Amino acid sequence: MPLPPDVELIDTHAHLDFSDYDADRDEVVRRAAEHGVRRIINIGSSLRGSVNSVELAKRYPDIYAVVGCHPHDAKDFGADDLARVRALASSDRVVAIGEIGLDYYRNLSAQDLQQALFSSLVRMARELNLPVVIHSRQAADDTLRIAREEKLERAIVHCFSGDGGFLRSCLDMGFYVSFTCNITYKKSQPLRDLVRLVPLDRLCLETDAPYLSPEGFRGKRNEPMHVHTLAQAIAGLRGISFEEVCRVTTQNALRFFSIHV
Repeated sequence: MPLPPDVELIDTHAHLDFSDYDADRDEVVRRAAEHGVRRIINIGSSLRGSVNSVELAKRYPDIYAVVGCHPHDAKDFGADDLARVRALASSDRVVAIGEIGLDYYRNLSAQDLQQALFSSLVRMARELNLPVVIHSRQAADDTLRIAREEKLERAIVHCFSGDGGFLRSCLDMGFYVSFTCNITYKKSQPLRDLVRLVPLDRLCLETDAPYLSPEGFRGKRNEPMHVHTLAQAIAGLRGISFEEVCRVTTQNALRFFSIHV
């Protein structure tokens, strides 16, 4: 299907700093643009990843950076690292703090350390007037508790994987929600049901590349260009046009990350 000339999509969560893209990063960015993905939010999932994310944003005019530390690395994160994230957050084209949060599925760091790191980075985000990109996996109750304790107002829950109760709580707190290409998997009907419940003005699209390639590409590296496939899937689920999904989700992402065009 030919791409409408005015289509504009944003991948709100990708990891193009990963070594998976070292051999062809320029081509990956080009392919994304050819599929209507005009902007990519590159997410720092570690201190090194945050540094690299900032560097990517300097190199590519359509990439923006997010800096932070994934809960997996909470056990290795110290006060000096917190200061380094704060310094990185002042860089041009840094649009959020993330991805931060809690992961009780793998528990690669103790839960109390994850919670302490999450709280400290949320406080930093509020002090810097930046939104937060949340990672929450099998940790809904503590994610919500800390968000409330820290008076978090500007957040997006990435790669949403919770249940309907968690979704309603996130929406009640004013959070945005993003889904990935895993909604295209045959066993993902519960996620597809949740996609229909999110108000359109709170919905964003992401790939989480290099992870979670869409059905038909599973086992292969994901790329931001597949946001196009995700938008088509959501248009079908919501019973609206592909162009409407592109328009609304792009507006949402620009508004959430305070990107002015």
